[in-house]
Amino acid sequence: MQLTQGLRRSARLYGERPATIFGERTTSWSELAQQVAPLAGALRAKGAKKGDRIAILALNSDRYILAYYAIAWAGCVAVPFNTRWAPAELDEAIRDSLPSIIIVDRVFAEQGRMLAATGMTVIGLEDDLEFPSVTSLLGTHEAIEDACGHGDDLAAIFYTGGTTGQSKGVMLSHTNLLTNFLLVNAAEPYGTNAVFLHIPPMFHLADAFHIFGMSLIGATHAVLPSFDPDAAIDAMETYNVTALVLVPTMIGMICEKLRERKTNLAGIRRLTYGASPISDTLLKQALAAFPNATLCQSYGQTELSPCVTVLDHADHMKGLLRSAGRQLPGVDLKIADADGMELEAGQVGEIVARGPCVMKGYWGKPELTSEVLVNGWIRTGDAGYLDANGYLFLVDRVKDMIVSGGENIYSVEVENAIMRHENVVQCAVIGVPDPVWGEKVHAIVQLREGSVLTDAELVSHCAPLIANYKRPKSCEFRYTSLPLSPVGKILKTELRKPFWEGHSRSIG
Repeated sequence: MQLTQGLRRSARLYGERPATIFGERTTSWSELAQQVAPLAGALRAKGAKKGDRIAILALNSDRYILAYYAIAWAGCVAVPFNTRWAPAELDEAIRDSLPSIIIVDRVFAEQGRMLAATGMTVIGLEDDLEFPSVTSLLGTHEAIEDACGHGDDLAAIFYTGGTTGQSKGVMLSHTNLLTNFLLVNAAEPYGTNAVFLHIPPMFHLADAFHIFGMSLIGATHAVLPSFDPDAAIDAMETYNVTALVLVPTMIGMICEKLRERKTNLAGIRRLTYGASPISDTLLKQALAAFPNATLCQSYGQTELSPCVTVLDHADHMKGLLRSAGRQLPGVDLKIADADGMELEAGQVGEIVARGPCVMKGYWGKPELTSEVLVNGWIRTGDAGYLDANGYLFLVDRVKDMIVSGGENIYSVEVENAIMRHENVVQCAVIGVPDPVWGEKVHAIVQLREGSVLTDAELVSHCAPLIANYKRPKSCEFRYTSLPLSPVGKILKTELRKPFWEGHSRSIG
């Protein structure tokens, strides 16, 4: 398997079909293929050798997709950088991955200038920058033969989002990326003539996975530079979008906008969600907002390329809304205790998996790799259980579990109860220090604009839903969004910091 297979196939079978749409710019599959080969030749001419890392630091665009494929065609390894990193984090990723070339857009031109001053080769995704641009290179370099790696060769390094601490470079192969999409598509097919809207950042595997996968089936890639709920709704209408991936936070923001604007989103045939838990209330809002959509929940992480389970639409309709689904074909899944022993159905433990989706390891971190990969199984760090029918239920991140007075409290369960309140837009539940109980349940809640809620009212709302020891012992309310990662995960690491300074508990 090769990342460039999807490009070659779609160019041959669907040559005149739009491959990418970005603003007013539309590129067909045949045109995209004609651009990839000479850009790959330019990368080689600029000094990139087979197996070299080539970094990308840019917002989403059609040329980001072009860059991904040109890097693969040149036989190199793509290293997409997080656009929200601080300068020190970017410096660390450069020292870690040692890219021979970095590709930047206008937003990151200053970082490009600084890197060029160190001697690094910099290429601009857009024209009129001080670096050679993609379009200028297309006109001055000859196309080269496809030198793409294949199978277990390293295809890309994706840095983890950092919600649990320092980012790590996850090494994924061609087989990892393509097999995983094919397995997901086998479980819940996208259908023909799909128009996929790219909203999550392309440096994140949640989106990049769909760049390579949707290309395998000749889909059209419609691209937004970043997430904005109004722009997302406009794009769905303008581009006749049929499929997209959102995280629950994004779904919530779109549903809030749809309370103000009566838009018909009946053209959406597939809505996939994941990356973080979702409340029952929000799921019901999503069903109303996207009335013709097949719902698909996926569970996984970057280290899993990224999925191991899928909850298909039929399971949603059966009322299994809290399940993360069942394991994909070709994937083994089990729940293990702290010693790695398999637990019985219904028992909570760590989710572990193996199969073609499991990463090659962490770039430059063999010891950490050996801690996470044990006899072919990957330890996810997530807590959950399997029911008697093999459905996975996520309980929490192992590190997010709150231990209060010897009782294990799973923050997701408390968050689900809080989210059922009509005035709550978003919430996060964390454990904070308590001199008597060790930790206590603390809720941080974003309220709907103009609404009011007190601690006592929220606790009273939770009373019939969860046991007393699980209910919030303290609350804080705000009208602005909680801190989010680039893909919309609530950054509990940041929320914990003020409470745990000077205490021994890890906040990772």
